[in-house]
Amino acid sequence: MLSVELHAHSSLSYDGRDEIDLLLEQASAVGLDALAITDHDEIDASLAAAERADEYGLVGIPGIEISSAAGHVLGLGVTERVPAGLSFGETLDRIREQGGVAVVPHPFQKSRSGVMANITGSELAEADAIEVYNSRLLTGRGNRKAQQFAERRGLPQTAGSDAHISEMVGQAVTRIDTDERSTAAILDAIRDGRTSAEGKRTPWRISFRQAAGGAKRRVKNRVANLLE
Repeated sequence: MLSVELHAHSSLSYDGRDEIDLLLEQASAVGLDALAITDHDEIDASLAAAERADEYGLVGIPGIEISSAAGHVLGLGVTERVPAGLSFGETLDRIREQGGVAVVPHPFQKSRSGVMANITGSELAEADAIEVYNSRLLTGRGNRKAQQFAERRGLPQTAGSDAHISEMVGQAVTRIDTDERSTAAILDAIRDGRTSAEGKRTPWRISFRQAAGGAKRRVKNRVANLLE
């Protein structure tokens, strides 16, 4: 049984803070077996982390959080950037064309680009897995709805800290029923539903700090782009 963090952001995300080494160090320190860095519409940091993960005793899973036209989708196991703005269905197809797994994070959280604001339940059920525990939801309602949906549809379930600072990596983990420490074995287990989700909610003070830091970084990036 492996403990895996499937949803974390580095400084390459517009709202992330820390470099990949800090995320890898934290993942190792809290006893995780694998880490996927899933930056918003960016993949370079995740690919670099996947290459260096072995130095920290970890399996590095390449990934990305894609801004589809319907909302956010995690692509795990992909090695090329999937463009933002595609339809939900085409986003799933692009992930699978690369041999990846399409996981929908916080699907019922409209304020955080959850897809259920824009698609039907039947469309959501086309995903490979549903993130049923996201540490950054301020209440448990969205997580409960996601878990109930996944259970009704018989869909694999995952968890993710959605960390935007390194200290929160491992706040939520997906337990993977395999003894093989490899990306391929982890992805296969997710597809097969050999997973369980568990975690703790991010303390509200840290959630607000992450949000405020992200907003500040977005403003700085816009100013820098205007000055280029």
